[in-house]
Amino acid sequence: MTDSAIFNALQTGLQGWLYPGLTALLSVVVTLLVFKGVLAIIQRLTRSRTVPRLFFDASAPALGVVLALLVLNGILEAASPDLPFLATFQHAATLLLIVAVTWALVRCTSAIGDVIVSLNPVLEGQWKRARKVETQTRFLVRVLNILIVIVGMGAALVTFEPVRHLGSGLLASAGIGGIILGFAAKPVLGNLLAGMQIALTQPFRIDDVLYVQGEWCWVEEVTATYVVLRVWDLRRLVVPLQWFIENPFQNWTRNDTELAGTVFINVDYGMPVEPIRTEFNRLLQQSPEWNGNISTVQVTDAGETTIQVRLFMSAIDSSALWNLRCAIREGLITFIQEQYPEHLPRVRARLVDKPDH
Repeated sequence: MTDSAIFNALQTGLQGWLYPGLTALLSVVVTLLVFKGVLAIIQRLTRSRTVPRLFFDASAPALGVVLALLVLNGILEAASPDLPFLATFQHAATLLLIVAVTWALVRCTSAIGDVIVSLNPVLEGQWKRARKVETQTRFLVRVLNILIVIVGMGAALVTFEPVRHLGSGLLASAGIGGIILGFAAKPVLGNLLAGMQIALTQPFRIDDVLYVQGEWCWVEEVTATYVVLRVWDLRRLVVPLQWFIENPFQNWTRNDTELAGTVFINVDYGMPVEPIRTEFNRLLQQSPEWNGNISTVQVTDAGETTIQVRLFMSAIDSSALWNLRCAIREGLITFIQEQYPEHLPRVRARLVDKPDH
């Protein structure tokens, strides 16, 4: 084909696409403008924290793209079949529409989850129910999003003719392939099933305080396959969901955030216990971390050189308890150093005269 023939074919194609292309562009622009106008009206008529506003704020971009691509696909379907590359443009528009619908469904699902969480805020006396709802909602939303993306990818692949023809051949080997895929995906499926069990049985929730593998941490995020734990020194511990099903762990806030803790002080046998008890109660009364429930002083051990005094106290949560224990330990050590320095732990020795021979 000569250059002039190529130029004439290109010119003919551009002339043929001039009216449909302009129509499609204008229709898409008008659709987006109308959608933005409707969205602006909804935003003006609703408050910022209402359910419709939260839903539209999260899913509006994806919904606008879906509407524009629906209009574009309708115009391409109505175009003359004689237009060059029409099938290619239709296929590309269909792929984009599938991707946009998948995106919109993911955004809508996430928006529904945000709405459910916002309708169940953490209020005083209702923290347990609110965290339970948030944990279940976040996990179910992530599982639904994964399923939506898988279905969207499958729908996009089906639009290709070679993939569609491969379907019959793949069905013949589906049994063996299913077994192989099952073994390969066992860790992923195990974590998904473990996450479903955790979401339903609630052994822990968002913001619960756990003691996992020697680390004191908070539940920061629960995904479809793993849990992100925030350690007390701001490190992040990522643990697969399956681990929580197969291993024991401590949940310090399973039923309530209140916790009790101890401080041990070793003093000499000559140290009276009552001044320690009085000073301990005075320190608790001055401390904002103490919740006023537990305050006990007991001698729990008597060794060869010292006695061990246990100071038992409670606080509203784990952070307050840690600060309270440190403050009590420091205050009592200072008290003994200043008031009873002679009763600090000491090593006793006895001098024995060696007999003369």
